[in-house]
Amino acid sequence: MNPYQAPLKDMQFLLENVFDATNTWQSMPNIAEMVDMDTAVAILDEASKISRDLIHPINRSGDEQGVRHQDDKVITPDGFKEVYQQFSEGGWVGLCGEPDFGGMGMPKMLGVLVDEMNYSACNSFTLYSSLTAGAALCINAHATDELKAKYLPNLYSGQWSGAMDMTEPQAGSDLRNIRTKAEPQDDGSYSITGSKIFITGGDHDLTENVIHLVLAKLPNSKGISLFLVPKITVNDDGSLGGANGVTVGSIEHKMGLKASATCVMNYDGAKGFLVGRPDRGLVCMFTMMNYERLAIGIQGLGSAQGAYQMAADYAKERVQGIAAGGSPTGSAADPIIVHGDVRRMLLTIKSVTDAGRALSVFTGKQLDLAKHAEGDVQAKAAKYVGLLTPVSKAFLTDRGLDATIMAQQVFGGHGYIRETGIEQFVRDTRIAQIYEGTNGIQAIDFLGRKVTGDNLATLNAFVADINADLAGFEHVSEADRKAISSRFDNLLTLANYINDNKLTQAALINASAVDFLDAFGYILYGYYSLLIAERAVGHDDSSFSEQKRYVAKFYMDKILPKADFHIAQVSQGDDALMAMPAELF
Repeated sequence: MNPYQAPLKDMQFLLENVFDATNTWQSMPNIAEMVDMDTAVAILDEASKISRDLIHPINRSGDEQGVRHQDDKVITPDGFKEVYQQFSEGGWVGLCGEPDFGGMGMPKMLGVLVDEMNYSACNSFTLYSSLTAGAALCINAHATDELKAKYLPNLYSGQWSGAMDMTEPQAGSDLRNIRTKAEPQDDGSYSITGSKIFITGGDHDLTENVIHLVLAKLPNSKGISLFLVPKITVNDDGSLGGANGVTVGSIEHKMGLKASATCVMNYDGAKGFLVGRPDRGLVCMFTMMNYERLAIGIQGLGSAQGAYQMAADYAKERVQGIAAGGSPTGSAADPIIVHGDVRRMLLTIKSVTDAGRALSVFTGKQLDLAKHAEGDVQAKAAKYVGLLTPVSKAFLTDRGLDATIMAQQVFGGHGYIRETGIEQFVRDTRIAQIYEGTNGIQAIDFLGRKVTGDNLATLNAFVADINADLAGFEHVSEADRKAISSRFDNLLTLANYINDNKLTQAALINASAVDFLDAFGYILYGYYSLLIAERAVGHDDSSFSEQKRYVAKFYMDKILPKADFHIAQVSQGDDALMAMPAELF
């Protein structure tokens, strides 16, 4: 199969023509001094080479070999350590990190595109640096100046890595029941004792130290606090000391992501340091959690893009059957790209991937504005980040798995055997719907907190912005514009009903949430499809513009109507779900 090639033209088009990155960055002094469009294009070009030539070649071998737990060590597959070292030396771990501590300070709307490339190239490898960047973000936001100065430079450089340690056997989504304890010590540190499960990147041989962010309970406290716990102690001068009572109990044997170390972690009196205020650990951890939710959404997007390339290449090369109405070349058999059902699958993947990339860049833009803008612009962006984070995580990963399965289907029987490699995308992507909060939990957060939590104020503002933008489109039919606005109207009507009845119908939000998020996602993708087609008119490459027009037409005709199904499901309320007694299941 052909090697992975980052869709650079699509990525640059989104930055330049769709989301006006140049003016956005110039409006924020902290960003403007770091990057312009020429710099961004150069970074994307170099990242493309890294993903293609460095990361992608270890994807297949990493899956075949997997990680192993040997004695007290976790060993990654051959080549991972060397590639990680080169990746780190290039500054890629700290791409969007704080410049004060050695990060490059690049905007998130650029970072999401680099993340997509890396996930397309190798899911397992990319998780190590993603967790590190998320841990650094949390430390920078909540830790003391002393901890930031001591730990952030080596995290951004890739010399050390980070991990997020929350889950315990009896406490998954509901963390109130965690049992890990933190005992205060005379020197101001804490002694951490307990166990965690499902810890991605909990231990490995890629870096000399792993910095754990651990949720634990203080004595006589019902709250949860957050602690920085290094695997190896760090001396006052920054040098490494001795082992810190942080050990690996075992590694998980998983369906996919076999080159990503998922560990059971044990803490036996490990020395830790409080991050943020006591009993406010979840608030601090959500800084990292929300970063990882977007990152995992991009995992789904990257997998979809990588799988699409494999399937499209295969469909152009695989000869099987004759086109309906006869072979256009008079051949005894045609490439399967001529068949309607194959085109349906490829166009589905292409359309949701193009729109999903737009969602990721727009969300990245809001993160940049929420961090660097001021006044009303900053406040509005922060609200949009809250609204879109659960959507980005859930909808991107749901559609990502759908896309990898469709891509596998394009291969037919060859997609089910390991030799082609497409089945790895299905296995690797499946977890993305589960971790960092299952997609059902994301949907409940979306409808229960982000939509109805402020009585629809943010959702109404967001939809109003979209309708105002649609009204200015010059190359999109009125019927297509109305197809988006009318469906948003229907969804807002339902949202108002749910908001008015959420207290009297206790299960209404829980029962409606997934369908509500899916309806919102499909309508939003419709808007992005039209936006891309609108902005592509007059593009220097006429074939690019033509492709976007065809993809938008396909989405509006074939995919957008799925929103109607989900709207109808929401309108049914909770009776069908909640009426049957539990004992009848």
